[in-house]
Amino acid sequence: MMSTLTTAISFVIGLIVSGIIIYIVTKLFRAKEGLVRAFITAIIGAIVYSITYFLLGNGIWAAIIGGIVWLLALRALYDIGWLKAFLIAIAVWIVTAIVGILLPTLPGPI
Repeated sequence: MMSTLTTAISFVIGLIVSGIIIYIVTKLFRAKEGLVRAFITAIIGAIVYSITYFLLGNGIWAAIIGGIVWLLALRALYDIGWLKAFLIAIAVWIVTAIVGILLPTLPGPI
């Protein structure tokens, strides 16, 4: 029971952090959409990667296919081209990696 609660809390915190990072990065690229769109993008990203990894397992093909589908979602949600979607995705990945290093990780004494 406690591990399920910890997993749920980790997931929600991850979505919040991802949504904020997506919002900041898209603002740097002059996107006019708001915080709600960034959270929708984070949720779609989580769903896309979950389905892809479920179907293909952990591996490079799952990451590539999941990344392409997420680029399609970025393009559609923000009405941008491939290059801008790719640059936003790279920037989100870099910032997320830095934040992941700097923030403490779960599970801890919650």
